[in-house]
Amino acid sequence: MSQGQAGRRHVFLDKAQPAAYKAAAALSDQVGAAAEAAGLDRRFVELLNLRVSQLNGCAYCLDLHHRRAIEAGESERRVAVLDAWQETALFDERERAALQLVESITRLPDPLDRVYAEDEARAVLGDDAYSAVAWVAITMNAFNRISITSHHPVR
Repeated sequence: MSQGQAGRRHVFLDKAQPAAYKAAAALSDQVGAAAEAAGLDRRFVELLNLRVSQLNGCAYCLDLHHRRAIEAGESERRVAVLDAWQETALFDERERAALQLVESITRLPDPLDRVYAEDEARAVLGDDAYSAVAWVAITMNAFNRISITSHHPVR
């Protein structure tokens, strides 16, 4: 447990159930390997993780994946405009398709909108990269929920 704001105590889920967290971390490792095999570089996977974390409002994951994206070679400029990526020309067609897909998975929009995003992403990315991007989004959403529920602090 950790002492939170206003004296509230929080349970860090990763510490309370280390075996479950270890399984989640192993899934993340597998997803990273699948992304690499599908031709997605670490820089872009971190950018996708950052976008999912923006949508979910997870401060801990925003801090972590911002650092990791920059360390992997992402530019501060693209990170700065990531929240408004659709309004820029800084992302290529493949990146735009992947960003649209992670947003669709994270927001779970109207089924017709989701089908459009999925079809468009598959057409641009191909099945292997589509699957890898989908798993990146699913896994990042899980880690956001672990950190948000645990109230992991940004240090």
